[in-house]
Amino acid sequence: VLDRIAANRGYPAMLRMDNGPEFISLTLTEWAEKHAVKLVFIQPGKPTQNAFIERFNRTYRTEILDIYLFRTLNEVREITEKWLSEYNCERPHESLNNMTPEEYRQHHYLAGNSKNVWN
Repeated sequence: VLDRIAANRGYPAMLRMDNGPEFISLTLTEWAEKHAVKLVFIQPGKPTQNAFIERFNRTYRTEILDIYLFRTLNEVREITEKWLSEYNCERPHESLNNMTPEEYRQHHYLAGNSKNVWN
């Protein structure tokens, strides 16, 4: 998944994450070293240090996971892909001055107006 994202946006300078077992694996550590990506972990019990992703997870849960009863993994992928496209390209976000995330990225990151870790 990370390589697929990087193919579209490039490798980030860093990734910030919680201390879940999926994030402290040797596989992730090796991937990060291979691509010169710094792994930064939030303090245990401090989800506010990663508030934007906690908010995203809540939105995804209430708009997708709590609504659908999935029969297959492909169904999850298809519905999620459609939802992500709408979330990133069609839905204005108040926290981004009512721009979509894609509009914000184009305006700030591509114009060189940000210290985005994806640059």
